[in-house]
Amino acid sequence: MIVSVLSFLLVIGICVVTHEYGHYRTAKACGVQVHEFAFGMGPVLWQKKGRETLWSIRAFPVGGFVRLAGMDEEQPGEEVKEGKGFNDKKAWQRFFILLNGPLVNILLAMALTAIFLSAHGVIDMSSPVVGDIMENLPAQHIELQPGDIIRTVNGVHVSDWPSMAKAIRDEAKEGPVTLEIERGGQLLLKEVAIPYSAKYGAQLLGIRPPMMRYGLLSAWTNAFSYTVNMSVEMIQGIVRWVLQAQDVDVSGPIGIATMAGEAAKQGIWPFISFLSLINLNLGLINLFPFPALDGGRLVFIVGEIVTKKRLPERIENFIHLAGFILLITLILFITWKDISKIFNL
Repeated sequence: MIVSVLSFLLVIGICVVTHEYGHYRTAKACGVQVHEFAFGMGPVLWQKKGRETLWSIRAFPVGGFVRLAGMDEEQPGEEVKEGKGFNDKKAWQRFFILLNGPLVNILLAMALTAIFLSAHGVIDMSSPVVGDIMENLPAQHIELQPGDIIRTVNGVHVSDWPSMAKAIRDEAKEGPVTLEIERGGQLLLKEVAIPYSAKYGAQLLGIRPPMMRYGLLSAWTNAFSYTVNMSVEMIQGIVRWVLQAQDVDVSGPIGIATMAGEAAKQGIWPFISFLSLINLNLGLINLFPFPALDGGRLVFIVGEIVTKKRLPERIENFIHLAGFILLITLILFITWKDISKIFNL
């Protein structure tokens, strides 16, 4: 429980602060006055006034926020310098201020994926190469070694890990299996009986595939491809969920906390992978064209650019308020579903 809570706070903290920093840096670059950059929510525990921005740490370490002049309600004693309010800026400047919050989340997701690919690597199943030997299982008994290439299983040629694993499962049901192994350019024959493993639900030889680590350039190119593919899948999932064309599993804060805790228990690399996924989710969801989200605000700016007319601020604020209420209602509904799953309600 404690691990899940701490992991959730760390994930949300990194994701939200990164998101808000994207807004902050772009706002500063466009000459917008930033009243406050807050880490966390609730009562102020610590604060320090910079040249223009108040930096604060709040009591509840759940995310954070930035308050832009002219966009959020000014606090007593705050003044907006002439021409430095959010609404004083040109449409394209306001567009990029809003865009760069989600964009930074997506870029962080890609960077974390690149780090994962280069430092940890991914399972390589492109060839039937032995990567690791599990203890007290048949592979160890017949002295298989990392780097061995399994060429045939009972005379059946195998070309990759999936075909090799399938051949072993199928042939082991009939009795001992003869493996043709390539080691150091020489071919060896190994006969082995592979018993059924109740734990894994299949005949288990006791080998794992090797890990493949990418170089710096290939890690970034593959991270880019992975991010694009995952983005497409997530967008399709969101659309299917909204249209109810398919039952898509959606998790709220409790579900995310549970998954964050599980990832943390598995180690640093599963946690980094999970952090990357949540950043990508946050970035894409915020770009969704729904009122109160960055994507919804971007729609109004695009409309302004196309029509050369700006919707009255009072009307736009009302639409975003309605969207915010709907979002809170949706989050509460999803959270209730998460609680129902846990307690079988």
